[in-house]
Amino acid sequence: MSTPDPTGRLVPSTDGHDLVLTRTLPGSVQDAWASITEPDRTARWYGRWEGTGARGATVRVQMGFEDDSPWVDVTITQCEPPHRLRVLSTSEDVSWDLSFDLSGTGDRCELRFVMHHIDPATVGDIGPGWEYYLDQLVASVTGTPLPSWDDYFPAQREYFEQQPR
Repeated sequence: MSTPDPTGRLVPSTDGHDLVLTRTLPGSVQDAWASITEPDRTARWYGRWEGTGARGATVRVQMGFEDDSPWVDVTITQCEPPHRLRVLSTSEDVSWDLSFDLSGTGDRCELRFVMHHIDPATVGDIGPGWEYYLDQLVASVTGTPLPSWDDYFPAQREYFEQQPR
């Protein structure tokens, strides 16, 4: 496979920069919500998780497509089914503030993913990863083969490093 065209944008925010990516998913908003919140469905594109999925709760997520499949703690900071999920992912000395916003009607759903407060110096390394994971989400929903990480990194690094800051 060839390198997919990157779509992410580095966007100034009130307190720094956000990395914003979007995808269109087939199916309803409720189905997309299930893909990002139900353990067996998140396992298909990101990783399985365990715990009680509720606002304020911390669950453990095993990143199923990373070397050594590490576990990370993820605190659910906002949960408004089936439209908005915001989480704080914590591993070692890094915290990532992530949100998923879903909208649409009928048989199409628009997903807006945001990594809040991203350090622009790191976007070249992080952006390709989110492109990869969101394309995995689309593949898991459409039943197409999962993409290969090798098609994303380092091929997309330069695109993200050149994002305006």
